[in-house]
Amino acid sequence: MKYSQIHFSDRSCEIDLYQLQELLNLSAFWAKGRSIKDLGIAIANSEPVISVHDQEQLIGFARATSDGIYRATIWDVVIHPDYRGNGLGIKLVETVLIHPKVRLVERVYLMTTNQKEFYEKIGFAVNNTTTMVLNNQSNLESLPVGNIQFQESIKA
Repeated sequence: MKYSQIHFSDRSCEIDLYQLQELLNLSAFWAKGRSIKDLGIAIANSEPVISVHDQEQLIGFARATSDGIYRATIWDVVIHPDYRGNGLGIKLVETVLIHPKVRLVERVYLMTTNQKEFYEKIGFAVNNTTTMVLNNQSNLESLPVGNIQFQESIKA
């Protein structure tokens, strides 16, 4: 494998959503079947978004959401199976962690099912105190909303 051809980017506009969908379907059982539209929404609402390319081929991806000071969550960390075991996954997560939207955050969360040992090498620890999750908001439709109105803010 020629590492001179591999490059990391934090420019989400460079991500080919079709390549990302293919990478997730191949490499991540928890992300199979995600639509192009939904992937675009997730990327648009995440910062940083880090991609790893071998020339033009997407071989790695991770994203985070953060308030920039108190909390951040890392999502969708994936490396193509042909590129695993060479340190790219560690470098990918470290690239997320040093990004300006994440590096000063008090606490960084991540959810994983099978890769606890990998993340412990980077410094993550199992957290048994954060145990609540709301899986689906469809049951919230019955809550009374009253006269609450939402306005979408437009970034300048």
